[in-house]
Amino acid sequence: MRLTLLTISFFICSGVFAQKIDEKLSAAVKALEADPQFKHAIFSMYVVDSKTGAIVYEKNAQLGLAPASCQKVVTSVSAFEMLGHDYSYKTRIGHDGTVKDGTLNGNLIIVASGDPTFGSWRWNETDTQSIKQKIVGILRVNNIAAVSGNVIVDESSWDNQATPNGWTWDDIGNYYGAGARGFNWYENQYDIVLRSHSNESSWQISEIRPNQPLINFVNQLQKGPSGSGDNSIIYLPEEGSTAYLRGTLPEGQRRFTISGAMPNPIPPFFETLKNCFDSAHIKILGGYKAFRLGTRYHNDRTEMKTSLTTLISPSFDSINYWFLKRSVNLYGEALVKTIAFEKTKFGSTDTGLAIIKNFWKDKGIEPSALHIIDGSGLSPANRVTTNALVTIMQYAKNQTWFPSFYNALPELNAIKMKDGYISGVRSFTGYVKSKDGNEYTFSFIVNNFDGSAGTVREKMWKVLDILK
Repeated sequence: MRLTLLTISFFICSGVFAQKIDEKLSAAVKALEADPQFKHAIFSMYVVDSKTGAIVYEKNAQLGLAPASCQKVVTSVSAFEMLGHDYSYKTRIGHDGTVKDGTLNGNLIIVASGDPTFGSWRWNETDTQSIKQKIVGILRVNNIAAVSGNVIVDESSWDNQATPNGWTWDDIGNYYGAGARGFNWYENQYDIVLRSHSNESSWQISEIRPNQPLINFVNQLQKGPSGSGDNSIIYLPEEGSTAYLRGTLPEGQRRFTISGAMPNPIPPFFETLKNCFDSAHIKILGGYKAFRLGTRYHNDRTEMKTSLTTLISPSFDSINYWFLKRSVNLYGEALVKTIAFEKTKFGSTDTGLAIIKNFWKDKGIEPSALHIIDGSGLSPANRVTTNALVTIMQYAKNQTWFPSFYNALPELNAIKMKDGYISGVRSFTGYVKSKDGNEYTFSFIVNNFDGSAGTVREKMWKVLDILK
């Protein structure tokens, strides 16, 4: 009898506590709605008890809104399930000829797998120097000092559109707007080092690294007020050859670095490889070519007959750590295409997204609740419900790979959560444990606010503080 009374008391107390949380969240959201900064904004919030799944609070939870980078949790969890935590990309290196007296009579072939970490500085085994050493090393081991044919990168197993539909013109030329291709190099990013003297009103390009041999840079950058920050934009489309640098960088600094997205990573890679071969005294008697759908070389595609080595990427759980921690959009787009490739043997965004939506449909999430057109959330045309995001986060909690996923989530405002920001959008999705020991899974999205995004973040964090 005593145990029964204790049990009843526990559920009554829990209900009262949940009710208080609900009331506090409701009041806090109403206060935001009355804030002039949110006069024309749309809110969506969904909070559940992490252990039971019981709804704690909901506001427009079935309304599709632009989620920004919170959409990355959809891609991340989907990849854990469909690729596996230990999945790795494999870049094969071989040839189609024979080796005699130190000469490869044929073509040296690099078959790309869409590896977004190839040449990345985030791991010692993937950085530029390591890749160069591995390629030269395998040629030396096989007594290849000259190649009579061409050096070929074959990326024809992926589609030829790197940039997803819906990305905006002022995003795609900048480093965070790098699209995913069958072959990626140095995260498809380059840095522009700029210099200016105090008596000058503009900035001058000092260095570009890695070099972009086929791009003409038109520099229109001016100086802005001291402390105004980086307000520069690089306008350069996929496969483009002219980049326009516009906007302002703050005065008071003599040196500033901005980063762009390579319109095609293969030419910079070829230049790096050529310099590497020259230093190693390896002669390439032919040229450098890429096999890719839609290119003039595609019909001349040659098959690898002899494999020399396979370069293996870090595992997915390691890639996912940087994907969520640093919000690397390239990784999200690569993962979507990788899911498509593993299921259909051809990597494309549309196919990958369809597979992801069908997967979650089988788990009870309507496809219209995941109206996604990319893997990273960069497109402002994405529409996702907070209910769907929380459902996916709850699903993740019950999987064996959850500790790796949880570890990859950033810790912001003392909460483990993914954040998102694009113009007019702020979002947060994650897990929080209260002082009383209650655990919550939540998603909170605001669209179409006015003014400072930093101010919006602080106001949203105060709402989330209620859950602590």
